[in-house]
This record gives sequence, C-alpha cells and structure tokens, in this order.
Amino acid sequence: MADKNVDHGPWTGCVVMFLQSLCPGINLLSLYKDQQKKFFVFKVIKLTLIDSAGGLSGYEILKVHDADPFLGVEVKFVDVAACQQFLESYGSGAVCQSLSQHACRLLALPQEFTVETQLKASTHILDLYLDRLELCLQHIHISQPSRLRDEEIDRLEQQLQSQTLGSTPQPTTITQEESPVPSNCFKFQNRVFEDRMLTAADVQSFSNGVGRQWKYVGRALGKSCRALKGPAIDNLAYEYEREGLYEQAYQLLNRFIQAEGRAAKLSRLVKALEDCKLTSLAENILDIQP
Repeated sequence: MADKNVDHGPWTGCVVMFLQSLCPGINLLSLYKDQQKKFFVFKVIKLTLIDSAGGLSGYEILKVHDADPFLGVEVKFVDVAACQQFLESYGSGAVCQSLSQHACRLLALPQEFTVETQLKASTHILDLYLDRLELCLQHIHISQPSRLRDEEIDRLEQQLQSQTLGSTPQPTTITQEESPVPSNCFKFQNRVFEDRMLTAADVQSFSNGVGRQWKYVGRALGKSCRALKGPAIDNLAYEYEREGLYEQAYQLLNRFIQAEGRAAKLSRLVKALEDCKLTSLAENILDIQP
C-alpha cells in the first residue's frame, strides 16, 4: 500500500485485516493455501465483509496473502459510508463474530472457533484508534492501494458469482421428511432452517424494518431474556428517543445479544417476530424469496 496525501477525487482508501485462529490445530493461513479449501476461506471473508460493510458494494478485496502467522486480507474501500460501517462493526466485535460463524459453517470447524484480528492502514495499527473513527478513516484514506486486484482474487470472485447464479437464492432448508427437527435447526412456515447466532446483517435488517413495533418484539424476547424484562424496554425507548426508531431497535437487539451471548439465536428472533405478527420481516431476515 502506498501512504500519501489525498486531497481530491472520489473517496478511496485501503486497509489490511490480519486474521489468526486462536484454536489449537486450526491455521487459517494453511487452510487458505490448501487448494481444496481456499475458496471456502475466501467465501468466509467475503460473507464477513458483506455483513460488516452493509452489502456487496463500496469495497473490493484486492489480495489475500501470507503474513505468517496471520492471513492478510487487503481491502480497498471506495465509499466512506461502507468503510465507516465496517469500522463500527470491527470495533463492536461483530466482524470477529461473523468470521467465526461463517468459518464454523463453511469449514466445518468446532463451535468454539475464535479469531484474533488486527487492522492496519499502511504502518498505522487501527486497533489503537477505534474510539476515534475520524482518525481511522483519515489513515485509511491516506493509505492508497498500490496494486490492482490479484488474478487469484478475480478467479475466486468469479467462482463465487457462478455459485450464486447457479443456485436458487433460498435459505438452507431441510426436507420435511427429516423429522423431528434437528437440534441445530428450527421451523418457520412449515420449512426447516439452520439455526445460528444473530449477525450484524440480521440486526441491520431488523432495525430497518421493524419500525414502531420494536417494543412489542422486545417484550416477546423478554419472555426468555432477563435483560429485557421489567422496565428495560421503556428505558431503551427513553434513552434513544432522540436517535429515532432505527437506533432504538438496533440497541434492543444489541442488548439481547450482549445478554444472551451464544444463545442469541436467529430462531428466538424469528419466534418473537411471529408472536408479533411480523412474518414479512422474518421472511426478509431469512431471505425467503417471494
């Protein structure tokens, strides 16, 4: 990456995220070097960026490289809003959570799999400045990419796109003949879905769509979550009244995730939405196509 002053033109910037497994016997760098597993490691990284940057646009992966003992992921941002959302997700721990969830699912790793990360823009370690968002954005903006996207990343992106286009974009389902429902799944509208921890993308979809109904969902979740019982919902409404409905809903799910940890599952949110007659929002979060 080149480190230079950038005073004009569209906003761009570059950051490198370093990843290392904290689980004995699991080495992300070795998995990426394995030609049979390379694509799945790349897919884990791509899905994590989609979760944390708010979608498919605003950034691109330029290179995934050997930074032994870390796996280095160089990302170019072309939209400051996407970069800011990524930094906020990174600072909250949502990026690590998303990485772990996708890696467990796609690489068949144990549920306790965890990842250590470090974020750098040129020589600046951004982990030291995460409470100073503007400074992080400034360092990223000054750190401009010195290369085009690697040919290997082009091939992996094409493979991922072909896989997506070649399959109907339906959530993971299990045929109804497989009864009873497996312990790691749940049923919604007579279909069986794989259960998982809530992600940053789930929180965003919920916050965007629930509107004034967030209190009712909160009380439904509060039936099995002590942190949302009693005056907790009204306190959230009062505390974030000025920020609006999106922030109130966002903080509700954040409170739920912080209190419940690994038990903050997708199935519990879907059940709460069902109880509140918000099935269309549940369908949106589950990505059920019309």
